[in-house]
Amino acid sequence: MHIIYVDADACPVKDEVYKVAARYQWDVLVVANQYIQVPRSPRISAVMVAQGEDVADDYIAERCGVGDIVVTSDIPLAARSLEQKARVVGPKGKEFTSDNIGNALSGRDLSQQLREMGVMTGGPAPMDKKARSRFLSKLDELVHAAKRDVKLKR
Repeated sequence: MHIIYVDADACPVKDEVYKVAARYQWDVLVVANQYIQVPRSPRISAVMVAQGEDVADDYIAERCGVGDIVVTSDIPLAARSLEQKARVVGPKGKEFTSDNIGNALSGRDLSQQLREMGVMTGGPAPMDKKARSRFLSKLDELVHAAKRDVKLKR
C-alpha cells in the first residue's frame, strides 16, 4: 500500500498533496499534534499525536517505508524517513535524497548556530506559485519513483 505522510504542522501544501493522491488513488496520513481538518475521503486520514517535541516525527518515521512518500520541511525527519527507504520531499519541491541529506543536516546545524549567535534572523521565503508548481511536479515524479521502488523490492 502506498501512503503519503504529511508532517502537517505548518505544511503549506496539503491541498496539493490531496490532489495528487486522488489522481493516483494513494492514501494520505496527515500527522500533527493538534487537530487538522482534512477533506472527507476514505483515502485521507488525520492522525493527532500527543503534544511533545518530535512526537509527530516519531509517528511518521516509525511507519513509513519503501513505496511511501513523506512531505516535510523538517530535515531530521527527512533523514529518518530516508533511513526507512521512503521518498521525501519538502513543501517547495526539494527532494531529499541520501546524496544531499548530509549537506542539508549540516546547513541546518550551521543556521541554528548562527541564529543562536544573533547573526541570522528571519525564516524561509514565503510560498509562491512557482514553489507550489515545483512541489506538484516533484510529488508527481516521486509517486512514479515510489511505485518503481516497490516493484524492485519484490
